[in-house]
Amino acid sequence: MNDSLIEYGPRRVIITITAIFCALLEIVDTTIVNVALNDMKGNLGATLNEIGWVITAYAIGNVIIVPMTSWLGAQFGRRNYFAASIMIFTVFSFLCGHASGIWQLVFYRFVQGLGGGALLVTSQTIITESYPPEKRSMAQAIYGLGVIIGPTLGPPLGGYIVEHYSWPYIFYINIPIGAIATLLTLQFVRSPKYAAKKLASEVDWLGIGLLAISVGSLQYVLERGQEEDWFSSTIILSLAITAVFGFFFFIWRELIAKNPIVELRVLKNGNLRVGTILSFILGFGLYGSTFIIPLYCQSILGWTAQQSGALMIPAALTTAFMMPLIGKMLQKGAKVQVLVAIGMFIFFMYSFWGYRILTPDTGKDAFFWMLIFRGLGMGLLFIPITALSLSTLKGQEIGQGASFTGMMRQLGGSFGIAMITTFMARQNIVHRSALVSHLSTDNPVVQQRVLALQRGAMAHGNSPDFSLKTAYQTIEYMVMRQAAVLSYMDVFLYLGMMFLFCIPFVLMVKAKKDKKAEKVDLSEAMH
Repeated sequence: MNDSLIEYGPRRVIITITAIFCALLEIVDTTIVNVALNDMKGNLGATLNEIGWVITAYAIGNVIIVPMTSWLGAQFGRRNYFAASIMIFTVFSFLCGHASGIWQLVFYRFVQGLGGGALLVTSQTIITESYPPEKRSMAQAIYGLGVIIGPTLGPPLGGYIVEHYSWPYIFYINIPIGAIATLLTLQFVRSPKYAAKKLASEVDWLGIGLLAISVGSLQYVLERGQEEDWFSSTIILSLAITAVFGFFFFIWRELIAKNPIVELRVLKNGNLRVGTILSFILGFGLYGSTFIIPLYCQSILGWTAQQSGALMIPAALTTAFMMPLIGKMLQKGAKVQVLVAIGMFIFFMYSFWGYRILTPDTGKDAFFWMLIFRGLGMGLLFIPITALSLSTLKGQEIGQGASFTGMMRQLGGSFGIAMITTFMARQNIVHRSALVSHLSTDNPVVQQRVLALQRGAMAHGNSPDFSLKTAYQTIEYMVMRQAAVLSYMDVFLYLGMMFLFCIPFVLMVKAKKDKKAEKVDLSEAMH
């Protein structure tokens, strides 16, 4: 580890706070927009399909830049690159709020995503390198606060802003924080000196192009697949093939290039390999559950965006409370694999609890302890996984490792949301067919229900024919609602089973410790 970057006292506090706020800015912006889409659609005169690009463009920009952040930080100096990323994110936040057309907004969101993706990974690297090795677990705990709380904070904050102001203000709130973070970065953050700049002729332009094409294509397929009916769409099929071949040629290029844009050789580190897989699973659970709960509350229970977002706050606070405790446990020698396994089991319990309590009329109180378990599980997963991933990396490898884990967490979230959306659409059809098969018009119970609904409609002054039609529509709505609830139950059950299935494999992992290097790092840190 480069001991010249280790900070002490107030300087380290300022750097840590700056990095956390930048990570928080980026993550909040991935979910804050979701609750404002309806207002944007009406204001910009966009279709439902077009407005979806506001989320997709940001995600594509994010996932393209994340693997390149380590290289770009080395090329331009980490402090300069981090400050430039904050400025890009802040300026394009302002432009997003001023957008006058849907495609203008989509372009601004894409560039905002390019700036934002760098914030997440570079924040993690800066925090990790600012602390000596023996305090690195605590550093990850501090960073984890932003990553875990961010997706949860987005919907209630966005709901409040849209309800009390207007949608451009969800972008404008980034401006003062971004301006302060830029000034603090330029003043306090230092750049490492272990990488020389490359001349334009030495830059791996082919690698950059292949990475952008393959990752961008994959993200498009995941974001838009369900809406475009997956591989029956020519665009989705073409981009899926492009992603597969793009990744193949990108890996080949990076392994033979003299100055690769992404250093794949760092994956020779066993802990990092395990950490990237676990980061993918963590992203799947984190973003999948953050996506599914507000959706259920709004579509089934009829809650507002602000109400459904606020439901997640106790879980986020639980995670925040857990972070320093887990950090201290790791510092005292707690086994990473055991903590991850316990976290996965608690997440399974949360999912199974959700499976048991979901109904068309579940009350708010029923969610409280279930979501507290989610907060406990996430706290036990994030820090140990990150600590395991970066535990035996040094110098420039830390940034490269953080890039891999960050990209895998983002892709895990994209895969999770895409698979959940597709799974639910298909389960809805299955459950509806099963429910309708029990609704025979010859069934006396069904006849009585239809008659009661018809009389209820007639009591409001409607004709018998119109009332009968209304009765059948009401039953159809009830069937669809029940089918949707059953689909949500299935998602909770299978998500929990996925985490339960991973536990034996996690316990079999042997975390390798580079004790010699660790002793050197500790002695360096003391001088």
